[in-house]
Amino acid sequence: MPVRTNWFLAAILPLVSIGANAQSLPPAPGARIVTVTPEGRTGSEPSIAVNHYNPNQVAVTAGGGLVAYSTDSARTFTTVNPAGEGGTTGGDPSMTFDDKGNLYFSYLAIQKNGSPSYWGHGTGGNGIWVVRSPDGGKTWNKPVGVKVWTGQETGIKLEDMPRIWADANEKSPHRGNLYYAWIEWGLENSIVLYSRSTDQGATWSRPVRISTIVGYPRDDNGSVVGIIGTVAPDGTVYVVWNQGLNITLAVSKDGGATFAPSKPIIDVGPPYFGGTGGVPGVARTMGFPQIGLDRKSGELYVTWSDFRNGDVDVFISRSSDHGKTWTPAMRVNNDPIHDGNDQFFQWMAVDPVNGDVYVQFYDRRDDPANRNTRLTLARSTNGGRTFRNYDWSDRSFAGENASLGDYMWMVVHDGRVYGVWAEAAPEGYQVTPNPNQPAPTVRRTPTIFRVGTADFHGVK
Repeated sequence: MPVRTNWFLAAILPLVSIGANAQSLPPAPGARIVTVTPEGRTGSEPSIAVNHYNPNQVAVTAGGGLVAYSTDSARTFTTVNPAGEGGTTGGDPSMTFDDKGNLYFSYLAIQKNGSPSYWGHGTGGNGIWVVRSPDGGKTWNKPVGVKVWTGQETGIKLEDMPRIWADANEKSPHRGNLYYAWIEWGLENSIVLYSRSTDQGATWSRPVRISTIVGYPRDDNGSVVGIIGTVAPDGTVYVVWNQGLNITLAVSKDGGATFAPSKPIIDVGPPYFGGTGGVPGVARTMGFPQIGLDRKSGELYVTWSDFRNGDVDVFISRSSDHGKTWTPAMRVNNDPIHDGNDQFFQWMAVDPVNGDVYVQFYDRRDDPANRNTRLTLARSTNGGRTFRNYDWSDRSFAGENASLGDYMWMVVHDGRVYGVWAEAAPEGYQVTPNPNQPAPTVRRTPTIFRVGTADFHGVK
């Protein structure tokens, strides 16, 4: 059993009430922030999950196998290793709770990657796994491999960016199903693969391809990237991803047994904001999409970010006909257009109780130099037609070549919002060297991950 120890920042740092340092935006109501990264460690690419049947249970994770659970609605966290004492997990983690309160943690592991610019040169064993916790993250079963390469096969491929989600809808005919989708890199293309489990993650179906058009064979603009899904109350599964200069949608109406051909739905800018200029101070930045839905009206939403306006902005589009047609892109951030300040790395969640739409993102509107970064939480109470922006930070941060990862995460339940993100660590933060990882070759500001909560319950 995990033991709560006093050297975790989550246990010793007091919760910080937000508002005293708020800038041009009103503070998010009831906002609090806690740092979850253990002292001396770094973290990015975090995920968060809340048990909708017991909202006191919250779990978070970040790349490198960092996992923590809370039994007090994200006020404090206890860190645990799902792989057991001395065991290791991996990167690109995601989490979900099912309809029975089981918690699932998915991740990838790579024995040996290729060259820095091309994974296919000398790659080794790799794969994706899922592990289940029956008690909200305290204890864990053995990992189950969904697709695994040992490194001895001919034609070995690379499984990447896996995302897991569950059908926890009370009236769904497929209630309890788990869904899993990811990228498979090959030497000639990239495709989206998908699997499902109907027995609480004990076994998984043979992976099948759901991307009709292939992407390019490297992790860059033109590949298939940023896969994520959601489930409607009737069990319909919606999956989106970036493919070239569009967002693509795949739909299953039989509980994930089969999918209709995927199709592009929204034209967007490139999902990578790198190259000349990029986003200053950040190693790389992504605009990958998220999809969500109003469980009462059936309205679908997709968010993403791109630089069609010169600087980077966050956008949303809506569909009232189950994904057949979509509204023109609308900005979520409400700073002046073309002001030269970036808003990026968005994540969206739709409240399953009342249908309110929330979007969190990094925000630099208060710094003319476009470096100091805060977290903004945007909320819509009218079906995504307008948004009010709130400050969700206790401090600004700026880094040098900081690796914020590829994504952050957010969930919401009955007006209570739970977000997790990476930040540049405070100046002077000392990182404990990891003997299993090579020393960085470039100067990089270390990052920590933090959980923010806000309470809009009863707020109009």
